[in-house]
Amino acid sequence: MMTDKRPEGKLAGSNEAEQLGLRRHIAVLIPCYNEEVTIGAVVHDFRRTLSDAAIYVFDNNSSDRTIPCALEAGAIVNTVREQGKGNVIRRMFADIEADIYVLVDGDGTYDASAAPTLIEELAAHGLDMVVASRTSNEREAYRLGHRFGNRLLTACVMMIFGRSLTDMLSGYRVFSRRFVKSFPAHASGFETETELTVHAYELRMPVSEIRTLYRSRPPGSASKLNTYRDGLRILLTIVRLFKAEKPLIFFAFGFILCAATSIILSVPLFKTYLETGLVPRLPTAVLAASLMLFGTLLLTCGIVLNTVTRGRMEIKRLAYLAVPGLWRPRG
Repeated sequence: MMTDKRPEGKLAGSNEAEQLGLRRHIAVLIPCYNEEVTIGAVVHDFRRTLSDAAIYVFDNNSSDRTIPCALEAGAIVNTVREQGKGNVIRRMFADIEADIYVLVDGDGTYDASAAPTLIEELAAHGLDMVVASRTSNEREAYRLGHRFGNRLLTACVMMIFGRSLTDMLSGYRVFSRRFVKSFPAHASGFETETELTVHAYELRMPVSEIRTLYRSRPPGSASKLNTYRDGLRILLTIVRLFKAEKPLIFFAFGFILCAATSIILSVPLFKTYLETGLVPRLPTAVLAASLMLFGTLLLTCGIVLNTVTRGRMEIKRLAYLAVPGLWRPRG
């Protein structure tokens, strides 16, 4: 069984925290699946960089020696039976108590030495999320297909929500307690990074990005990400989030499509009716009327769901505000 040990330590390099006399509980969260090659080094690197932090490894049904390697490195280990990174993050956020959370993949591709800078950025400016934007000159580290997919998804989120990160799918982030304890965590797989980003935008949280080094996986370590399958899942997640967060706009598109098709089909019918007084193509007339009726129903759904969404967003905002923030004014 996992025990929750929360060492009390100051933020590494945080002058703001030192001046205010604040002590922060920092938790490093590492989701893992078959990472025996890298997990030991990842734990050692973060233990060296954040000496006061508690380091948690949540294993997701690994068939190799990931758990023994993590234990040998000194991590606190727990297991999650439901397969998928989103399921692991949901469990992590629910179980671990801290003031600042560092979320990082266990594949050894992210730079542990950047953690103090990310934490300092979060604490000094009272942010809720800081994303480590990946930068690398290694072709193997960040494949072209993944770069293209990341940019496409980023453009989609920008179009829907009006702003976006440059590296929306980064697996290296720092969160405030406010963010973690208000995050609903619906995703089950790799689309969870998209959900994390949208959650911040939905509640208009203050967020930031810092460019960090991104390395290729070491020999013997294989990526669990499938470019096309997981890319499609992330794209479908964006569509679902669009429907959930912007229902009026989403259903209005359906109304416009149905109404336009109905008008196109009905124009020749009206022309024939005005000339002859007859409606010879009755099936077309029924189809046009049905499409207009269906479009009206879609628009009505959008109006009703928009009201429901506003109420749900207010409840989420109140849940977010119920958790104390990191920033404190100087006295």
